[in-house]
Amino acid sequence: MKTSPTGRPSGFANPDRLGPPGPLTGIGVLDLSAYIAGPYGCSLLADQGADVIKVEPPGGDNLRAYPSTLDGKNRAFLGVNRSKRGMVLDLKDRTKRQVLLDLVVEADVLVHNFRPGVAERLGIDHDRLAALNPRLIYCVVSGYGEDGPMRGKAGYDQVLQAFTGMCVLQGKPPLPELTYGSPVDYYAAALVAAGVASALFERERSKVGQYVGVSLLRSALAMQSARMVQAQGEANDIARDMRSGGITGLHPTADGYLYLSANTAHFWKALCERTGLCHLANDSRYDSVRKRAARSDELLPVLRQALLSRTAVEWEGLLGDVVPCSAVRPIDDMFDHPQVRAENIVRSIAHPKLGSYRGVAHAIKYSRTPGPDSFAAPTIEENE
Repeated sequence: MKTSPTGRPSGFANPDRLGPPGPLTGIGVLDLSAYIAGPYGCSLLADQGADVIKVEPPGGDNLRAYPSTLDGKNRAFLGVNRSKRGMVLDLKDRTKRQVLLDLVVEADVLVHNFRPGVAERLGIDHDRLAALNPRLIYCVVSGYGEDGPMRGKAGYDQVLQAFTGMCVLQGKPPLPELTYGSPVDYYAAALVAAGVASALFERERSKVGQYVGVSLLRSALAMQSARMVQAQGEANDIARDMRSGGITGLHPTADGYLYLSANTAHFWKALCERTGLCHLANDSRYDSVRKRAARSDELLPVLRQALLSRTAVEWEGLLGDVVPCSAVRPIDDMFDHPQVRAENIVRSIAHPKLGSYRGVAHAIKYSRTPGPDSFAAPTIEENE
C-alpha cells in the first residue's frame, strides 16, 4: 500500500483496480474540476493507471444536471469521468476542507478549473498547497489564462470558438457556425494530461512539483496553428482558411454522403479512374490542388453526377484503398464497427444503476504497461 510522506496509509491506494499496471500507476490525482476539459484530462490520467479521486461539491458537478437522453443519468458525465473514485466535500466548510488538505499531503497531482480568486478564498491556491506538499503538481484549467484583462472571465468551449474565429472559419459567409462535440474542451483535456505527465517526469529530476496552466484560449488557438501565421508586414484581413475546396469535401451519392480527399496527384488520378472520369486525370487545367479549387465550378457538377451512380458505402468500398474517403456515418455505427472492435476502443463498463454501458476506454496504447481496466464514473449518491 502506498504511504504518505507522514507514513500514514494513503487515501490513493486503490486495491480494487483490476488489470495490468499503467505508466502512471502509483500516482494519486485529486480532480476538483467540472464540466469536460479538466475531468476528461483526469480520465486520461486514470486510463494510464493513476488513481483519481473526483471531489465534487454538494449537489455534484454541474455536468450531472445537463439534459440527457439516458434515463436517470447524464451521458456526458459518464463519458468524461470514467475510472475515478468519488468524494463529496463542501470546501466552504472548514472541517470538510481539512479532509481535502489531508489528501493533498499525499497527492501527486491536483486539478481544478475554479475562476481566479476562488481557490484563494477557499485556501487551496497553489502557494498554500505547495507549502503543504512541495512535490504537488498543481494544474489549473482556465478560460482565458492567468494574465490579462480577461483572466477573470468564465470561459466555455463554444464561447471560445466564437471568440477565436473558429465559428467564422467553420461557417459559410455571412453565417458563422459552431462545431459541436466540444473540440476546444477535449483538446484542452489532452493538454491537461500531457502537461501533468511532463511535470511528473520533470519532478523525477528536480524532486519538486510545479504549477501547470491550461487555458481554453490557448487550446483554441493552438488548434488553429496552421492558420495563426502572420508574415512580417502582412495585413490581418486576409484569407486564412486552408480548405482546399472543390473536390475535397462532402458529396451527395445515390444514398448518403461521401467525404473525399484527393489533394495529391496520385489520389486525383485514382479518383478520376475509379469514377470513370479518366479524361480529367491528365488535363493540365486540373493538375494541382489550387487549379482544381479555382475551377471547382466546372469540376463539381461532373464529379457529383458520376458519384450519383453508387451509394456512399459502395463508393467507400471502391475507392477506400486508393483515395482517402469515408461514407458519412452517425456515431451510433461506431459501437460495432469492425475497425473499432478490432482496436478494442469501446468496452463494456459495469454500473451500479445502469447495469452496464459501453463507452470509450484507453485512447493510447502501451506495450509493457497497458493500464488497468476502466470502471464507471462515480455516482453522487454513494459519495454524499
